[in-house]
Parts: sequence; C-alpha cells; structure tokens
Amino acid sequence: MRRLVLAVSLALVQSASAPAFAIPGIASAARAAEAVSTDSAVRALNAEEVRDFMMGDAGGLEHLWADSFVVTNPLNQFVTKAQVLQMVDSGTLRFASYNRQVEYMRFYGNIAIVAGAETVVWAGKMPMAGKLSHLRFTAVWQRSGSNWREVARHANVVPER
Repeated sequence: MRRLVLAVSLALVQSASAPAFAIPGIASAARAAEAVSTDSAVRALNAEEVRDFMMGDAGGLEHLWADSFVVTNPLNQFVTKAQVLQMVDSGTLRFASYNRQVEYMRFYGNIAIVAGAETVVWAGKMPMAGKLSHLRFTAVWQRSGSNWREVARHANVVPER
C-alpha cells in the first residue's frame, strides 16, 4: 500500500511538471490507483442498493438504476425498473434483513460485472414474507461519464438440499 501511495504521489508530481517523456511504471501505478478507486465506487453502490432496499427507499434505488434497468428476480419474473420501483413503493418488495457478499467483480471498459451471494429474510407483502432465502446474483453496472448505473440483474433462490 505504501508503494502504491508513493507511486500515485510521484505520478501526480510528474503530471504537474508535464514532461514530454514518460517514466516507466508511473502510468501503470496511476492505472492501478484508478482501478482501486473504481472497484471501491462499485462496491459502495452495491452497499447503497442494499441500504435503499432495507429502507424501502424507491427514490434511492431509482437513482442507482439506469432507465433501461431489468431484473430476472427470485420469483422467476422478468421485470423492469418501473415494475420493481412500484413493488418497493407499494410495500410488496421488502426485507427484514439483507446481507450481500460480493464474491466476484470484473471490469470490461465501462462495464462492471458483479456476482455473489445474498442472504435475505423477506418482509412486506412478499409471498415468502418471514422466510429466509439464500440467493445467487449477478449484476451488470455501466459507467457513463463519472456515474455508474446498474443496467441488469439476475437473482435466483438457491434450492435447499
């Protein structure tokens, strides 16, 4: 970590003096620092999404999701952003607890693929209210400018053995 901070600091000093040549390693250190920052940003958005679900905050979720956002949900339904927001607004989609573990994150330019496990206790008017479920999920996030928005999600209930 100390080397990364030193390399990033050196990169900033170098960019301020703007020489016409490059010092090997400086550009790669800057890219590494940007990758850490991008990873942290997408992880923070995932945590924000869980927090918004727990609070029943449809406005917060609306801000996180692209207008074209779609979900294949644990009820095996394919739904749009508007449909999910309506479920949150109506109290249908609620959680008594929600724990998300990001196990995989990979970036492809302006696209981030996030996958992992979720443990939830359903609440509200859900058919499974009061029940514990273990889910697997995959989420696709897209960066436009400096903003990341979730564009697609798939979640399924892991069958009990």
